[in-house]
Amino acid sequence: MARRATGRIVCWENGSLWLMSTVSPVAQKTAPHAHHAIQVTVGLEGAFAFEADGRVVRGEAVAIAPDTRHTFELQGSVAHVFFEPDGRVGRAAASALFSGGRVVPVPSRLVMETKEALRRAAGQRPGALVEVGRAFVAGLSGETNPSPTDVRVQRMIAWAEERLDGPIGLGDAASAVGLSKGRARHVFVEQTGLPFRAFLLWRRLTVALKHYAEGKALTEAAYAAGFSDSAHLSRTFRRMFGVAAAELWLDR
Repeated sequence: MARRATGRIVCWENGSLWLMSTVSPVAQKTAPHAHHAIQVTVGLEGAFAFEADGRVVRGEAVAIAPDTRHTFELQGSVAHVFFEPDGRVGRAAASALFSGGRVVPVPSRLVMETKEALRRAAGQRPGALVEVGRAFVAGLSGETNPSPTDVRVQRMIAWAEERLDGPIGLGDAASAVGLSKGRARHVFVEQTGLPFRAFLLWRRLTVALKHYAEGKALTEAAYAAGFSDSAHLSRTFRRMFGVAAAELWLDR
């Protein structure tokens, strides 16, 4: 499979930072896709554009609201930041970013300092890039001391994350925190904005991505995150990001 981009990915517990550059002189465009994450893309070199609902958006930095079907076109290099919209930080960021639409230019106040921080962190240990990503998300949200969501939801999430490499059901997660399945379903959606199954899929994808970015083969990354096989992971990756994982060449 031909490589479409090269780069580096670092992850933290509720987000990831992708530094990506095209490897072809021809602009590369993804298939239409959507994912349950807030995405903010910062241009580093060249040009990029998003298209959603028949509208093309360009800019120095552009934000995509969760679950928004879109395409992405790039000739050059960018930094993508993906982070979960659930909880106080995600909700604050969504409120600040998306009052004018679901695909919007990002205010420039954070962009220049983030670009400079990325330049300084390039080639350093992964933790340096993680710090840049975290600081960028905090700046977007205005939240420096996020409070937890409902403790029962936090416990359900923690219980599930310890078992991602195996089958997980809502009923079992509910029992683990002393709730009925129906009550757990209601509380989880109320707190996170999506069903437990959809949240779990995003968590699995994040964990698989982390393993893949650290140098594990796709099959190994898939099993570690609870996917049935590498084909299942590949289908999910393409559906959520518009490209196949194998089309990305990652620096380790």
